[in-house]
Amino acid sequence: MIETLAALLCAHAMADFVLQTGWMVARKRHLGVMLLHGALVLLTAQAATGQVAALPLLILALLHLLIDCVKTYGRFTGLAAFLADQAAHLAALAAIAFWAPDLWATGLWPALLPEPVATALPHIFAVAAGAILAIRAGAFAIQLLMQGHALSDNPGDDGLPGGGATIGYLERALIFLLVLAGQIAGIGFLVAAKSILRFGTISGDRKATEYVIIGTLFSFGWALLIALATQSLLAALPPLEISAPRP
Repeated sequence: MIETLAALLCAHAMADFVLQTGWMVARKRHLGVMLLHGALVLLTAQAATGQVAALPLLILALLHLLIDCVKTYGRFTGLAAFLADQAAHLAALAAIAFWAPDLWATGLWPALLPEPVATALPHIFAVAAGAILAIRAGAFAIQLLMQGHALSDNPGDDGLPGGGATIGYLERALIFLLVLAGQIAGIGFLVAAKSILRFGTISGDRKATEYVIIGTLFSFGWALLIALATQSLLAALPPLEISAPRP
């Protein structure tokens, strides 16, 4: 079941945050675009599990479309709607994995790939899903959060185009890697470094200071939460057996 969940989670992260473009998001109320997104959900799930005609994957795609339709046509927006939407998708993934736990084991990949590669693939799926959710999904969550704290004179306006977003991507990626590497203490140095580098640009401006603190704390917290959840998923997967090198 855990291998199936890891594969489906990676497929979901790819379909929602990598393959779903800004063009698709802006036009999602059009039925054709919504169906295109549903097709991508189905294709990524099929590719990840190695299943082509599995009924549970079709049901998963339909559930995904139903959840997205409620959010899109109900005009639910904001961070709360985003989090509720993703929670519903995760619940659907868990339900399908519980209902059809052998999707991964009976798929193409365990049969076609060498055993060490097939055993490692769910771990790769878990790390890839965690990275996408921490870095890419985190960017959307922070953007939605900061909409309620917009500044008339945004502290990032004088910087490089897209510089703030790039910094956010990098800091969440570093936090994700530090947690998986077991170097959580390194996050403290990252916080200190960003605080020092930001001090000169916002010193004396209380609104800008609070804006940066809110965004930074949320970004760090999001990445830390996803990284810890990824660790838990990796721990639940069958352990990797790495042969010792011959003398």
